[in-house]
Amino acid sequence: MDPRIDYAKAAPGVLRAMLDLGKQVRSSGLDPKLIDLVNLRASQINGCAYCIDMHWKDLRAAGESEQRLYGLDAWAESPYYTDRERAALAWTEAVTKVHDGHVADPVYEATRRFFTEKELADLTLGIVAINGWNRLNIALRTSAGTYQREARGQVRSESQVRRPEAHH
Repeated sequence: MDPRIDYAKAAPGVLRAMLDLGKQVRSSGLDPKLIDLVNLRASQINGCAYCIDMHWKDLRAAGESEQRLYGLDAWAESPYYTDRERAALAWTEAVTKVHDGHVADPVYEATRRFFTEKELADLTLGIVAINGWNRLNIALRTSAGTYQREARGQVRSESQVRRPEAHH
């Protein structure tokens, strides 16, 4: 599938705004691996091939096991996740599928057992951000498989961002 437009070039403010959401989430104190796990799960639900590729690669680079990644589609039945991760994944699914009837109170109550109010607000922003990235990349057909993770500790400047491959 051919990309429709390169929104990073056509509308750099869109890219900056999305990257700023990611910076807020990454500076929140939430575990970066948890954030990437949530990003991967939301991207699976939404069918965003570009973001699935990105977050799979990021999680593997962070030392995540193949078993946990392969089991993510069936996380509720898989024994590989902590209770906190399960709560985050349940919250991710509820927020991502909000069109299915809002976020149910039992999901909220279960999630609150593992996350403070601040953490839940930050986690929710992360889910909002990845859903935004998914929609941008799906609608504008960002090419999957092109993401290359930067070396650890290396940060791209805005002038180095060529496409929406920037870590979100």
